Amino acid sequence: MLGEAADFLSRWALPFLLLFIPTYALLRGVRVYEAFLEGAGQAFELIRRIFPALVAMLVAVGVFRASGALELFSAPLRPLLDRLGFPGEVLPLLLVRPFSGSGALGIMAELIRQHGADSPVGRLAAALQGSTETTFYVLAVYFGSVGVKDYRYAVKVGLLADAVAAGAAFLFCRWLF
Repeated sequence: MLGEAADFLSRWALPFLLLFIPTYALLRGVRVYEAFLEGAGQAFELIRRIFPALVAMLVAVGVFRASGALELFSAPLRPLLDRLGFPGEVLPLLLVRPFSGSGALGIMAELIRQHGADSPVGRLAAALQGSTETTFYVLAVYFGSVGVKDYRYAVKVGLLADAVAAGAAFLFCRWLF
């Protein structure tokens, strides 16, 4: 019964909203089509402003991975992490995640393919992917979209939050599994 209700809601929620919102707006006197066109025009301006930063970020991550620099950075840290019980195989994920969600997802998928989803490496990779943020991507896109040039403490706080989330993911995976 509950499964059928959830299936019904998931199937009809989006069509309902797509009909309800414009209908509600029309009843309130909003010129829906004109408002849509204005918003679409603003979206193109936003894309024009953030696109260069986004492309630069994606190219940099691609070059970082393809050049072997990712392995160069992670190799010296692996012995220390191994002593702490942190699987060194997950380190590339930690290094790429602040820059690229899709790059980190690719690394996580490779780790799960190699080690299995229920392995300590697979579980930690999944927990890290879910608990950390693409800090530099967020700063480039969201701050760039509103024209913020001085990030002040945002980078430090974002990376600190990522470090705390990574530590918590590691501890929870050790305690729970």
